[in-house]
Amino acid sequence: MGKIALITGITGQDGSYLADLLLKRDYQVHGIVRRSSMFSRSRIEHLRSDPAIYGHLLFLHYADLDDVTTLRRLIRRVRPDEIYHLAGQSHVGLSFEIPESTCDDVARGTLSLLEICRDLDHPVRMFHASSSEIFGKPGDHEVPQNESTPCRPRSPYGCAKVFSTDLCQVYREAYGLFVCNGIAYNHESPRRGENFVTRKITSSAARIKAGQQDCLWLGNLSAERDWGFAGEYVEAMWRMMQQPEADDFVLATGHLTSVRDFAKAAFAALDIQLDFSGNGESECGRDVETGCELVRVDPRFHRPIDPLLLVGDSTKANIKLGWKPVTNAPALAALMAKADWTAIAK
Repeated sequence: MGKIALITGITGQDGSYLADLLLKRDYQVHGIVRRSSMFSRSRIEHLRSDPAIYGHLLFLHYADLDDVTTLRRLIRRVRPDEIYHLAGQSHVGLSFEIPESTCDDVARGTLSLLEICRDLDHPVRMFHASSSEIFGKPGDHEVPQNESTPCRPRSPYGCAKVFSTDLCQVYREAYGLFVCNGIAYNHESPRRGENFVTRKITSSAARIKAGQQDCLWLGNLSAERDWGFAGEYVEAMWRMMQQPEADDFVLATGHLTSVRDFAKAAFAALDIQLDFSGNGESECGRDVETGCELVRVDPRFHRPIDPLLLVGDSTKANIKLGWKPVTNAPALAALMAKADWTAIAK
């Protein structure tokens, strides 16, 4: 039998892609799920419905990040070779609304896992999903960001991730744990939830094309992100865990794309050309052919503070891991929009 891996957040976007990858590499995969997620497992349904996989190579276990006793018992029983810690409240905008639960999930949950790993009687490797949000507001000479860029978070989520990322480094240095931080920039896919702007755009574009929706409402159209494809980012996570020594790596495409341009690419993939006019809250995206306003701005979707110029330099990952992203933001938008259209057209 191959290695044993334990994934927290296996029902999420990254967790599902990672489970696919590990199973293809002959791992036995154990996933931790919250009882509240028992009805939202669509991302791994293709694995759960395969009798050759589920119950033989893939196993799911109920546990919450704040239930340390259950986590400890589970990890001791499963005895994983690798732990991939992907769980936690990950919506940056939502973290302003629920800052306390965000910090409990992200910060305290990571601490609990580190303490458990510290006490184990067998060696285990741990991956921690960090985030570009730890950089938040880089200085003028810190664009793009790399592993040495100072942390200046601009959201409760970013603050919690700084705490978690620093803790992983402390436990690595103080106790010799094999712990890697994957400082991932925005990575999306057709498996992304519709509460994230990228999937909101692509699913709305599909519904508008199908005549099921009239208009897409967005916040700051000029906001820019470094967007990559989640299916490629989990490959880098796995490669980190195969290295002789634990280290931290930035995972990014190195290119910024605005919300406006992402929307244009998504609609274009469905044969709808958008022309944007106006400024600020008056800006809208019109269908070039019909003149109808298909994209409008709603100030309610603006964040209290928005990160600036978050674009990553993944040179270290390219050199040490042999990893380089392939899918750029326009191609990603097209991939997601076509997947949403296919789902509707069935």
